[in-house]
Amino acid sequence: MLTLLTTVRVISLLIALFALWGFYEIAATVFGQQTQSIDIRLLLALQQWHTPFLDQVMGVLTNIGSVSVLLAASLLIATVLLCRKRQTETVMLAIATIGAFGLNALLKLLFAHARPAFWQQTIEVNISSFPSGHAMMSLVVFGIIGYLLAAQVPRWRATIATITVLLVGAVGFSRLYFGTHWLTDLVAGYVAGTVWLVACILSLKSWKRRYRSRPQTNKRPLPSISSRK
Repeated sequence: MLTLLTTVRVISLLIALFALWGFYEIAATVFGQQTQSIDIRLLLALQQWHTPFLDQVMGVLTNIGSVSVLLAASLLIATVLLCRKRQTETVMLAIATIGAFGLNALLKLLFAHARPAFWQQTIEVNISSFPSGHAMMSLVVFGIIGYLLAAQVPRWRATIATITVLLVGAVGFSRLYFGTHWLTDLVAGYVAGTVWLVACILSLKSWKRRYRSRPQTNKRPLPSISSRK
């Protein structure tokens, strides 16, 4: 069991390192103007898909990835965890959520990349584009919630993972549909989110393992059976 846990942690760490390297490469490519033509062609192609029905569907999806909805989802799950006395998972959920918001805000300030401006925006945006906050924060928040749920109901693990991936992907696609992000913004958001999510999951595993390995000093030894004098 210990060997398996160590293997999982090493693989997770390698994934996080690879994601961090990918984020750096994407950032360098974006500001080297090497992906601009691809970004422009994709957004102009998606503009041809716009219909009143799709506008409503994509509006719902983009709202799911908003700060207010993600915070509400985190608070709801945190409340359930607290009611079930799962303090460790509650703390990690809070760290993952707050950390994702803070890290994304910091990255936006550092890169200060302009948003696309090919047509009039139907949704309000007022901060820089790179990396996508919707992509990064939805991946972290829904990812950590999905991980916690899968740990509680292992038989639904594949279903939970599929729904989580589809939901996070749909949120990101909605941002492209509305023309509020470049494709590279989304990829960078997912890469940075993966780094933070893996770090949180590894920390949770390490925290729980360390807690379980503590000596149980509060337990009193059972009295020995001896003859009374």
